[in-house]
Amino acid sequence: MKYFKLIVALIIAFGVFYALNTPLGSAPSLGAFFNPNQGFWQNDRTTKVSGDLALDGLKEPVTVFYDNHLIPHVFAQNDTDLYRSQGYITAQHRLWQMEFQTFAAAGRMSEIVGEKALSYDREQRRKGLGYGAEKALEKIKKDPEILGYLEAYRDGVNSYINSLHPKDYPIEYKLLGYAPEPWTLIKTTLLFMYMTDDLCGYSNDFAYSHLFKKFGEDRFNLMFPDFFDMNDPIIPVGTDWSFIDTPITETPQSEIPTDSISETMEDPNPANGSNNWAVSGSKSYSGHPILANDPHLKLNFPSIWFVMQLATPEHNAFGATLPGAMGVVSGFNTHIAWGETNATRDVKDWYKTIFKDPSRQEYKYDNAWRKTEVRLENIKIKGKETYVDSVLYTHQGPVSYDYNYKGKQKTVGYAMKWTGLMGGNEQRTILELNKAKNYNDYVNAIKHWVAPAQNFVFASTKGDIALWIQGLFPNKWPGQGKFLMDASNPDMEWQSFIPQPYNAKTKNPERGFVSSANQHPVDQQYPYYVFNDHYETYRNRVINDFFRSKEKFNIQDIKDLQNNVFNLKASELLPYAFQNLDTSTLTPEEIGYYNQIRDWDFNTTIDSNAPTIWAVWWPILFDLTWDDIDWENALKKKLESNDRDTFKRTLHYQTIYLLKNNPDSPIMDLVDTPEKETSSDLFLMSFKEAARKLQDWKKEHGDINWRNYKGAYVGHLLQALPAFSRFDIPIGGDRNTVNASDTNHGPSWRMIVEMTSPPTGLGIYPGGQSGNPGSPYYDNFIDDWAAGNYLNLDFMQNPTVNDNTMSTQTLNPTP
Repeated sequence: MKYFKLIVALIIAFGVFYALNTPLGSAPSLGAFFNPNQGFWQNDRTTKVSGDLALDGLKEPVTVFYDNHLIPHVFAQNDTDLYRSQGYITAQHRLWQMEFQTFAAAGRMSEIVGEKALSYDREQRRKGLGYGAEKALEKIKKDPEILGYLEAYRDGVNSYINSLHPKDYPIEYKLLGYAPEPWTLIKTTLLFMYMTDDLCGYSNDFAYSHLFKKFGEDRFNLMFPDFFDMNDPIIPVGTDWSFIDTPITETPQSEIPTDSISETMEDPNPANGSNNWAVSGSKSYSGHPILANDPHLKLNFPSIWFVMQLATPEHNAFGATLPGAMGVVSGFNTHIAWGETNATRDVKDWYKTIFKDPSRQEYKYDNAWRKTEVRLENIKIKGKETYVDSVLYTHQGPVSYDYNYKGKQKTVGYAMKWTGLMGGNEQRTILELNKAKNYNDYVNAIKHWVAPAQNFVFASTKGDIALWIQGLFPNKWPGQGKFLMDASNPDMEWQSFIPQPYNAKTKNPERGFVSSANQHPVDQQYPYYVFNDHYETYRNRVINDFFRSKEKFNIQDIKDLQNNVFNLKASELLPYAFQNLDTSTLTPEEIGYYNQIRDWDFNTTIDSNAPTIWAVWWPILFDLTWDDIDWENALKKKLESNDRDTFKRTLHYQTIYLLKNNPDSPIMDLVDTPEKETSSDLFLMSFKEAARKLQDWKKEHGDINWRNYKGAYVGHLLQALPAFSRFDIPIGGDRNTVNASDTNHGPSWRMIVEMTSPPTGLGIYPGGQSGNPGSPYYDNFIDDWAAGNYLNLDFMQNPTVNDNTMSTQTLNPTP
């Protein structure tokens, strides 16, 4: 039985329970969980995907063809029925995931798991995610067409919820002892806020302010330059920007606030990113453009994406949907294909706010006092009294930090200004892309997108390729937003926004391809100030060099590139390190490790020891190089063991640059030694320490090959509950390779589309279509995903059973 391993795990996990029918803390009673009529036994089956059923609100019948991968191909006669059916079908397979993620976004986890989630819930609410979701819904309510579709989607989800009995609830509800609640419109906008926070919620204003004060302008700019010595930007170098006639904001006179706070909230994973590209017909083996996309996110069960085909007589789209939202997010239709990567722009700034007195009813602005607003956040806690958190808001945004939350002074707070809280209509963008027929339709669709800023890649059956960097971008003065700003000074405000037509873009470039991998968007000729604190510096160069390497590319070339594990970062440092590392003092054991990494071809493959040696060596070398920085104090948070290696991808590039080009720099000199060290000394010292750590790891864990050391896994959303997760996945790469597969992070959806008529699609993701751990479709894609294989996506052109059809389901209007 599929659940046998779960039974064993639960017996162990709940062994402390003294009686099956006695709840303990926030956990449910095991008597209910093991109940044969309503407990987990009822979940050891696959959702019914055949036959007829009635769906309230439908105007006409909807036919759903499920293929052999449990991908639903939905054919409706109108858009309202289509999105109602999408809501119903998605809930059939992913209900718990949909709701759980909106609870996480809204800061409602304490309702499910108890008081241990209170800190997380306060963070979510002090980021303003609920407020931002409300603003987005206000925008949607001004768009009757999208509002009507979203209401239909909501009603479809609720039709499924209303059909359930407790025995039918997904197993996670039974594990946690709660029931699904009705789906509401704001849950969809909360889902978008969850993604917005994950993709553009990263900020280092406090850390930068600290480092600037500690080291001064010259040292800071050496560490964090706006542009590196190399720059292979998203928009090709030399693009003509002469058509732009709106000037950049002038730089005011200002000073960086001198104080700070003791601790900041958790940031999203800085490795969140993606790859996308499109090659023109002139560089394609077939004469048709080829588009590819692979978003890099945390890898979870149930899977982030749910693949669907959504068709009416007027339009037909296929690709990855986001459970809880309408339409196809990354995919293709009869005429175009599209995909996204994170645009990594600084759109979140922090303002030091002065209150008139400890009551905090007024704050200083422009030599006067303004009224604060108070948002009472009522956080329900399972088994406890409701916790009320009073969050102040100024015109700049939520005062996330004050003396009630991580602050020091009663009359000082720190307000956050963020485009994520300004309210967008991202649903319109998605639905218009699903219907788009050409380049102009694509451009008109993305205009509605506010946040998170994305690099939208495009290709069409007409032969066009393009890439727009789209979002709402403040027109900042040079340097604005790197550091804390004075909330009382109007000059520190965002004075305007870059007009949308002036967002960076390229169409049919002479080089024959467009691409993005979260790198710097433009060269220095772009007339607006562009800044982010973690531009990618390696994947993008491998991709662009690949497309410059020859004249023609076929589908296998595109597959090989998406699965490329060449480590450019290691290749740019290690040859220099080997030339300058004195091996005469190495022990035989150390020589063994040295020989293995010296002979490395820089491909991060699962059976090689060298990637492990590099992964252990690099963080030690990095720490030695910057030994005069107290990282926890600088970042204002406690660090996990590998956080220094994720702190700044930009700082990694600059560290390697300095080690090679300034080997005698004072930066190389260790603080706690009387000698004057150079980079050669740091290479030797760090390698010896790495060898010691490798030996310790080997004694405890065995073989140091990359598969063992990396320990790739896809974890269940419930803290990687072992019975519902997959471990020891044999996939190469790391976060710096094109196949950016880290331990629990990486390509969450790989897609390749050749723009034939109709387009031909390939796709794969690390999971399965079902959210039910008892289903054979829960994790059935993982082995193919790890091996670099793809599914042939059956882009049905008419509602007729074919050889790939597993079952047919008809959704009928209620009599």
